[in-house]
Amino acid sequence: MEELVIVRNWWSLVIRGVAGILLGVITILAPDITFQALVLLFAVYALIDGVTGFAGAWRAARAHDRWGVLLLQGIAGVIAAAITILWPGITALALVLLIAAWAIITGVLQIIAAIRLRRYISGEWLLVLGGILSVAFGVLITIAPIAGALVIAIWVGAYALIFGVLLISLGFKLRSRNRGFEGRSPAPVPGR
Repeated sequence: MEELVIVRNWWSLVIRGVAGILLGVITILAPDITFQALVLLFAVYALIDGVTGFAGAWRAARAHDRWGVLLLQGIAGVIAAAITILWPGITALALVLLIAAWAIITGVLQIIAAIRLRRYISGEWLLVLGGILSVAFGVLITIAPIAGALVIAIWVGAYALIFGVLLISLGFKLRSRNRGFEGRSPAPVPGR
């Protein structure tokens, strides 16, 4: 029965594919617009990360646990978000370097937190791995900041374009299959 639903709604895949192609074309033709959207998303993410850090520091302080690293993480996130929001015309270079610095700082703080928490939790290596990846990401962006901004935007566009073409192709294949299902009565459902 689920197969019939997707076959009968082939058009929804085609619409999603057209939307993907449009997003891909716009992104590839105007990567700066995509980058500006990424700026906004980064600001929201950094703000949420900072507020979460503050909440964790507050809870840790109430429980008489160590809270300094969480507070620093919260401050770093809120400052990164504030700079991004207050100067929306910030250049790609400055934003990418800000993102790189934020990634490096939060990565180092994650590694420190994992080392301190290793006697209290299991699986702290995941926090260390996340910290290492964050630091590596920050270093790579620092090496090629301008290329990093535009490449990220263009990758998003290429993905959307390719995915859109695939969805349209699948939608039209399902459309031809739908014609085979038209006129058939649905299969009987056992127990009814």
